[in-house]
Amino acid sequence: MIKNKAAFFDIDGTFYRDSLLIEHFKRLIKHEVISPSVWHEKVKHTFQDWDKRQGNYDSYLLDVSKTYVEHLTNVSKEDIEFIAKQVIRLKADRVYKYTRQQIEWHLDNDYKVIFISGSPDFLVSKMAEKYRATDFCGSTYHIDDEGFFTGQVEPMWDSVSKEKTIRAMVEKHNIDLTQSYAYGDTNGDLTMFKCVGNPVAINPAKELLTAITEQEDLREKTRIVIERKDVIYQINPKTNTIQFD
Repeated sequence: MIKNKAAFFDIDGTFYRDSLLIEHFKRLIKHEVISPSVWHEKVKHTFQDWDKRQGNYDSYLLDVSKTYVEHLTNVSKEDIEFIAKQVIRLKADRVYKYTRQQIEWHLDNDYKVIFISGSPDFLVSKMAEKYRATDFCGSTYHIDDEGFFTGQVEPMWDSVSKEKTIRAMVEKHNIDLTQSYAYGDTNGDLTMFKCVGNPVAINPAKELLTAITEQEDLREKTRIVIERKDVIYQINPKTNTIQFD
C-alpha cells in the first residue's frame, strides 16, 4: 500500500501570530465571563516582562495558561463556545504569510495537513475547519455532564504529547514520516522535528534554535524560516547562509 505524506503544523507562534488561548482569555475578560481583575492581578506583570523582552515567552504562556484554566473552571460550554467563535471570526486571519502559503501548497500537493497545538481543542478545531486541515489535535478541555468545564486538561503543548499524537496520526492516516514535514517554533515541537524527514522552524525560540544547531541530525535536515514585517528569509543551519524568498 502506498503511504501518505503529511505536514504537521503547530499553531501558536508558527501559523497564528500570537496565542489562540490568550485571545480567548482576553475576550472572556472583555465580556466579563472572567473578572477583569484577573488579568491585572495575575497576568499583567508577566506579560509586561515578556513585552519588554525581560522574561521568557514560554514562561509567560505557562503562567497565562495556569490562570486561564483556573478561572475557566465552572464556566459553561455555551459561553466558552460563544467566545471561541468570536476569536475565530475576528482573529483567525492573523497568520504568517509563509505558513499560510505552505498549508495551501501541501493541500494542493495531496499532503495530509494536520494541526497539533497546545491551544484548547475547541479553538484548534475551528482553525482546522477554516484552513481545511485534514485532522487536528489540541489540548483537551473536559466538560462535565452539566455542560461546565471541570478544570481538567489533557495538554498538547509538550514534546512527549506531540510525539504520541504524531504516532497516532501515522496509524490513522497511513503516513510515511520520512516524506513528511513538521512546522514549529518552540522546544515543545522538537520531537515533531525528530520524527519527520523535513522539519521547518518558524521564527524559532532560542531553546529550539540551540537544539537544532547542537544536534547533528537536526542541523542537517532542518530549515529555519524567519518572517519579519514583509520579508521572509531562510537560514541554513549547516552553512549559516541566508536566502530571501
